[in-house]
Amino acid sequence: MKEFNWKGVDLNLLVAFQALYQSSSVSLAAERCFVSQSAMSHTLQRMRTLFDDPLFERVGSKMEPTQHSQDIAPVIDQLLANIKNDLLVKKHFTPSSYSGVWRIGLTDYAEQLFAPVLFDEIKRQAPHAQISFYNVNRGNYHEMVDKEKIDVVIGSIDSLNRRFSSEHLYTEQHLCLFDPEVVRFSEPVSLTEFVSIEHALVSPDGSLQTKVDKELAKYGYERRVGAASRNFLTVRRLLIGRELACIVPKRFAEMEMYNHALKAVTPPVEVSDFDINLIYLKAFQHEEKNRWLRNVVLRVVK
Repeated sequence: MKEFNWKGVDLNLLVAFQALYQSSSVSLAAERCFVSQSAMSHTLQRMRTLFDDPLFERVGSKMEPTQHSQDIAPVIDQLLANIKNDLLVKKHFTPSSYSGVWRIGLTDYAEQLFAPVLFDEIKRQAPHAQISFYNVNRGNYHEMVDKEKIDVVIGSIDSLNRRFSSEHLYTEQHLCLFDPEVVRFSEPVSLTEFVSIEHALVSPDGSLQTKVDKELAKYGYERRVGAASRNFLTVRRLLIGRELACIVPKRFAEMEMYNHALKAVTPPVEVSDFDINLIYLKAFQHEEKNRWLRNVVLRVVK
């Protein structure tokens, strides 16, 4: 199919057509369009060429529309209304009437902590909306955002792709989590106690070693890792009723202490803190809808 030639199409011609059709007068149409009468006459000639039709014929003192003009007038009215209302007028986002889907990417840790409270707060303000949570990680977040049209991502993600912006939510520390019915740690726990039992790891890549093992080696200690999982929920279930300990983020430990009668102590070895960030495409920075969601996340998480 031959490609349409847009070169001669001028939006002003449609505006002028509407003014002529509604006023039936070249002079009145010129006033409406803030141009001279001669300029409007020239515009009429351009319209006739574009539409290949006389469009308006002088009958007495009026410019009467041809049949073709009458046929296309409703189409032009609709086109100009769409351009004005859908393209040129920026619509304000109203959460109470929003019925679309919020797509939120979270690392496993962030999902355990924040998915329920985010759901509650979003539904409180946008009761007709739906929420879809996606599991993301440092390696796939940018692909997931593109593939699933994710609005925001929450988690510990550094080395940010240049297409994204980020806002710092908080800095996370660590605690050593265990079942006090099975594990009898003193407080503060000593290095000897710490390595006397097996450990579980939350390991995104399945590795059975972390920086903690390097820190222990500095003091001549070595621990035995009995299990590793990528999922915080799995590790929590492993700890219950078993002689296992696991170093986990502080907020997660505090939640598990409250919900499952687990206990947490400060580990006797240095564990690096990490940042939790809110990440989104730079293209969404000024979009009102995305900005609303980011503000919800900031309030809930902080």
